[in-house]
Amino acid sequence: MSLSVQTERPQNSAPFDPDAAAPEAARVQALMVGIADEIFAIDAGLVREIIDPLPPTRVAGARPHLPSVVNVRGAIIPLADLRVRFGLPPRAASPDTRIVVVELTIDGDPVCVGLTADKVHEVTEIRFSEARPMPRVGLAIRPDFVRTLIKWNDQFVIVPDLEAILA
Repeated sequence: MSLSVQTERPQNSAPFDPDAAAPEAARVQALMVGIADEIFAIDAGLVREIIDPLPPTRVAGARPHLPSVVNVRGAIIPLADLRVRFGLPPRAASPDTRIVVVELTIDGDPVCVGLTADKVHEVTEIRFSEARPMPRVGLAIRPDFVRTLIKWNDQFVIVPDLEAILA
């Protein structure tokens, strides 16, 4: 199964950046994904596609959070294990597991990366006016991996800094 998501960002539109937006008016389409007990909001403009898990190929000497690559329609892309990066225990794939392929700009070049998600929830609109400051204590995820927290459906959702996480 493959779910196609809007891949074109309007001209002059930048990725989700809570510090760059007018706080009351800014809205962004975000893909809500679950990893462990947390929900993350990924800027939908970065998402190229959502696919069923593919067999990974381990890469010798790769960093622990980028241990393998997958073949996505002839393109070889790194597969990120965010559970490892966040210090979460491993979990076997389930029927809900998906790979979210995102395109990021790293060192000025576009790079596609697959993110393993335990569950993909939905694409929804999030508002910067719902952003909350990061607490100094209480989160298992390193604060430099989090752009902000957003209130969504009566719960807090993490807006990750994918560039920092994948560095």
